[in-house]
Amino acid sequence: MPEISRIKDKYYIQTTSSIVDPYRITLKDGDLFGIFDRYGDILQTGKNEQGLYYNGMRFLSYYELSVNDDRPLYLSSNVDEDNILMSIDLANPDFLSGNRLVIKKDSIHIMRSRFLSEGQCLECIRIKNFCQESISFNLEISVDADFKDIFEIRGIKRKKRGTLFKPHYKDGILELSYKGLDSLKRSTKMKFVRTPDTVTGGNITYNICLEPRATESIFITTICTYNNSEKKEKDFKGTLFRIRKGIKEKKKYCTDIYTSNEQFNETIKRSLSDINMMLTKTESGFYPYGGIPWYCTPFGRDGIITALECLWINPLIARGVLRYLASFQAEDTNRETLAEPGKMLHEIRGGEMAALKEIPFGLYYGSVDSTPLFIILAGHYWRRTGDTGLIRKIWKNIERGLLWIDRYGDIDKDGFIEYIPDKKGLRNQGWKDSEDSIFHKNGSLANGPIALCEVQSYVYAAKREAAILSHIVGKKDLSQKLLKEAENLKNKFDKVFWDNKLQCYILALDGNKKPCRVLTSNAGHTLFTGIAKHERALKVADNLISDKMFSGWGIRTLASDDLLYNPMSYHNGSVWPHDNAIIAYGLASYGYKEHFLKVFSGIFDTSLFMEFQRLPELFCGFHRRNGTAPTLYPTACSPQTWASGSILFMLQASLGMSFKADEQKIIFDNPMLPEFLNYIYLKNLIVTRDKNVDLLIKRYDEDVTIEVQRKTADITVEIIK
Repeated sequence: MPEISRIKDKYYIQTTSSIVDPYRITLKDGDLFGIFDRYGDILQTGKNEQGLYYNGMRFLSYYELSVNDDRPLYLSSNVDEDNILMSIDLANPDFLSGNRLVIKKDSIHIMRSRFLSEGQCLECIRIKNFCQESISFNLEISVDADFKDIFEIRGIKRKKRGTLFKPHYKDGILELSYKGLDSLKRSTKMKFVRTPDTVTGGNITYNICLEPRATESIFITTICTYNNSEKKEKDFKGTLFRIRKGIKEKKKYCTDIYTSNEQFNETIKRSLSDINMMLTKTESGFYPYGGIPWYCTPFGRDGIITALECLWINPLIARGVLRYLASFQAEDTNRETLAEPGKMLHEIRGGEMAALKEIPFGLYYGSVDSTPLFIILAGHYWRRTGDTGLIRKIWKNIERGLLWIDRYGDIDKDGFIEYIPDKKGLRNQGWKDSEDSIFHKNGSLANGPIALCEVQSYVYAAKREAAILSHIVGKKDLSQKLLKEAENLKNKFDKVFWDNKLQCYILALDGNKKPCRVLTSNAGHTLFTGIAKHERALKVADNLISDKMFSGWGIRTLASDDLLYNPMSYHNGSVWPHDNAIIAYGLASYGYKEHFLKVFSGIFDTSLFMEFQRLPELFCGFHRRNGTAPTLYPTACSPQTWASGSILFMLQASLGMSFKADEQKIIFDNPMLPEFLNYIYLKNLIVTRDKNVDLLIKRYDEDVTIEVQRKTADITVEIIK
């Protein structure tokens, strides 16, 4: 009987096999990233995701090291704390000649060191002989490149591909190349400092001869290029030194966080290093790309939320995000890309399929919430930095965003903003953008135009933020108008979206204004923005930490008693760290201490069970069981930038920390610390560009004290209890 596919989502990430080895090593620099196995190899097993990727395409799909035709013995592998250098320790297996042992196992140490820089992958293979006699053996490296678009790897079948050329070797350079249907020739060039002894196709062989205790280092540079463009080959040691120096310079503008809990410190370190790795330099400043492997590109919503999460420790990220998104704000209407005047982008994609418009995501505006979130970020950024200059520069973008909300966002002029499902792109255009994420209690999918619960709350917050910014740029009448509109929206939202039976806000309204009466985490975002009235807020909070919503590790996206609940689904029962962070921030702002600490503790506990203590994009929503780790989601991105920022955001919420940079003031509003933190030391907390402070925050039972250890002049620390 033929298999019948029930998956209608064209951009669903297919999973046809389990991960053979869940341990993987990820590196990224700019638009180049690599996913390697624990040996440092690239093998197409399991999910078929390993590879070296550049601008949305895979430039290496196979890369395996062997010794005398055998795979080495694995010893260890790691990435340094700055996510720059991966190091792999390997040893030789027993080498036999017939039944005779020629070289005993563990006699040869092989260390692979690798990092990425400006479109190049630099590797050093260091070999040392620990035998008491001379040895000879072959070191083989086998490579291949399929030049597949990331969407092909996700599961899309293409009707036609370009021309894949056979490997070509000349003058110490092995070239793998492909000419796409977009007429671009993409090449992977491997340059060898020591000339290989033999090269056959994609197979490289070195004859290694070593005296006792002798070492040899083989340097290989893999360069990703277009149309035979030349890139100067980089020096391994010199380039690594410059990268590390650059990281030190970047850290000068970021707050250092130390706590009493070493495990929490490790989670924070990993979060910060992952965010730094995902920051990508653009003409507008640094922009946090989404996640590896599927979303390693600029996303509007993801970038904004990451910037909000990191704003208190590194406001430069928000500055880059605001400038970048402003430069791509839509000016015209385009039905193919969903662009409308004033709208902020959803994503930008490179790669062959985007260039040929086989996918609509080259420059795509299918996001209903990026525009209000942009305005929210602008307001938060100004309070954090007092940077009136940037606000004046992007004021026209803010005004156009407000105009989009009222003119284009509110499709049927009912006072709420909606989206029409895109047949060629994303059916759903909120943060839960999978095909089946917006539905009714009976399980039927909602038809458009769809008005999402959390999006209305973003609009409320956006108008309040814009009211403050309007006042700053001298438009006091507009400021009053926006405040009135926000208050009217709050009242109307409460009347239409509150459901007495659920004792919570509904998920959405469909095109017929029929409510989607399902209990979801979306309602929690109303606490973050403040649109939830106080008489409703506690009921929302209680629902979110009830057994049907809270798994023990975090708040699920959907209640466990709902018809479509599935703890293994992408949006209908899983747990997302960034979603929990936004909700936790709202819980703290409403003063729901116990609710907040439950969520904060659950997400932190989750990090302890994750590889490198790295929070993934999402994990399954199964109920927490004693002695059992959270259940991984098979195709989750890791790292995922807004997941990395979630612990930082919850830490800020725990401290009740906010800023009035124009008054050079830091405010701690009813600060609290969970039981797993006795103290926090914040070093170099920047208030304005040239003014900073060091703070020691201690917990005494239910109370918290804040001591100023050092500060530059004129900084005020205000504590509200």
